[in-house]
Amino acid sequence: MKFKDKVIVVTGGGTGIGRSICLRFSQEGAAVVVNYSKSEAQAKEVVDQISRSGGRAVDIQADVSRDLEARRLIESAVAHFGRLDVLINNAAWTRYVPHHKLEDLSEEILENTWSVIVKGCIYCTRAAVPHLRANGGGSVINITSNAAFTAGGSSIIYGASKAALTFITKALARALAPEIRVNAIAPGFVDTKFVNWTPQMIAQLQGQTHLGQPIIPENIADAAVFLAADSRATIGQTIFVDGGVAALGSHH
Repeated sequence: MKFKDKVIVVTGGGTGIGRSICLRFSQEGAAVVVNYSKSEAQAKEVVDQISRSGGRAVDIQADVSRDLEARRLIESAVAHFGRLDVLINNAAWTRYVPHHKLEDLSEEILENTWSVIVKGCIYCTRAAVPHLRANGGGSVINITSNAAFTAGGSSIIYGASKAALTFITKALARALAPEIRVNAIAPGFVDTKFVNWTPQMIAQLQGQTHLGQPIIPENIADAAVFLAADSRATIGQTIFVDGGVAALGSHH
């Protein structure tokens, strides 16, 4: 029980990678705050699953791309569970836009993608810092993407937003050390139904790893536990969980 009596906030915790992180940290004893923007039913399902297995969890609606809502999320989490120890900035928004179709990058796509991924990370971290410090420190983990390093991803603005998280991770790691350790995880392609990929594209993307199997959300959750609990000398790092694609190139 690596997180007994500890409290974690996971943004975008109702689905996909966020859901796996919530469940995994609960198994390690953490009280879990499942944040969602629109996926209310899924978030409540995660809370129910944790509660049924004897854990503690609450769902809190907030659009983290808005500063006041991000602050309300963190304040509500602390009001509910009394403290905050780990923040996972996982919330994201994207639409598939082929990189060569520049005219398809509408203002809505540009603004929404950047606001949720980049501003959301800054807003939530800023709100969380005093509470993390109040307990003698804690851990912030930003979920980026190997797309930021391979120039891939569902759109140019998505890859650019995730690349920005690399800088933010390093800058915050330096600024908040030593009490708060900030790191990032760069997943490879995970089929979470998050993007409107075609079945052919999904098969192609999953076939890129050097492991002979696709990356699953649980792989990312394991890395988050490692960074938050086990690897206490790791700071300012981006850990790749992508089956070797960024380091070795595509398997094909």
